[in-house]
Formats: sequence, C-alpha cells, structure tokens
Amino acid sequence: ITLSACRAIRDSRVNPVNWFGKSRAAQAPAAETKADNPLIPVNSKGIFAQRNEFLNTYRGSPVDQVSNLVIERVPGGAIVRATGITAVQGVYDIRLTPENADEEPVDGVLSYRLEGLRPARNQGVGSQHTRTIVAARALTDQQLLNVRSIRVIGARNSQTSRR
Repeated sequence: ITLSACRAIRDSRVNPVNWFGKSRAAQAPAAETKADNPLIPVNSKGIFAQRNEFLNTYRGSPVDQVSNLVIERVPGGAIVRATGITAVQGVYDIRLTPENADEEPVDGVLSYRLEGLRPARNQGVGSQHTRTIVAARALTDQQLLNVRSIRVIGARNSQTSRR
C-alpha cells in the first residue's frame, strides 16, 4: 500500500521536488544602445562632467610597506598578489594601480603601486597582523610578453619579482 502511494505523490504539488517545475531555456534580452538617437551625442562633456570625473577617479594613497610579492602562473597569464602593511587600521579598497597610464613595461619592468583609501576618522595603529592587507591583479600572456620583472611600490619600500 505504501509503495503505491509513492507513485501518486510523485507527480503532485505535495512533493517538494516539483515545487519550482522544470527549467526552460530562453534567449537573453537584446542590449539597448544609446547610438540609436542621433540627437544624443555619444561623447559629450556636460555641466557635471568634471564632477563625475573627480568622483570616478581613485584617490588612494600608497600603503606604508610592501611585505611580500607573489606571482602565480595561471592558464592564459599570471596573478600578481601583493601583501602590505598599512600605517593605521581600517584602510579599505586596496588596489594595485599601474605606475604607467597605459600599463606597459618600461625597460622590461612592469610597475604597480599598492594603494588604499584611509578611513575618514582616525583609527588606532594596532598590531601588524591587524594592518596586513592583500591585493591582486590578473595579467594576460599578452601583457606579460615583454616583461622581465614586476615591481610593487609602497610608501617606504618596494618588492620586485623577476622571471
């Protein structure tokens, strides 16, 4: 009797497996473009353009010390991982920002700055462990083509890793 009851419940809404139904494939919605309207300029500098550029720029300051630099090979490139020690606790939005605007190596050296945003109000100094931060950046094989070494710069020192 119990076995026959299982067959009746298998296709019903009582069975939790059937609650969401079967998945169905659908096409992704088409992307809209702003270039469809010729009255709207594509590259316009409006009244608030300078303010938006100011808000979109990264205003980090260099981390106090760069303590470690590791370059890990991955398929299709490498990951640059830098560990640093900040001067105070609470530094956030840590980034490896390129030293050059176009992120091209100079004499075979690809340079980055380890930077972060300091908190708005003063924070305690704390132990070195609480001030340790890590940032990483992925590089492709094309970016690493003419690179012999990678350097990460802090406020008081820098770390370099060579091929």
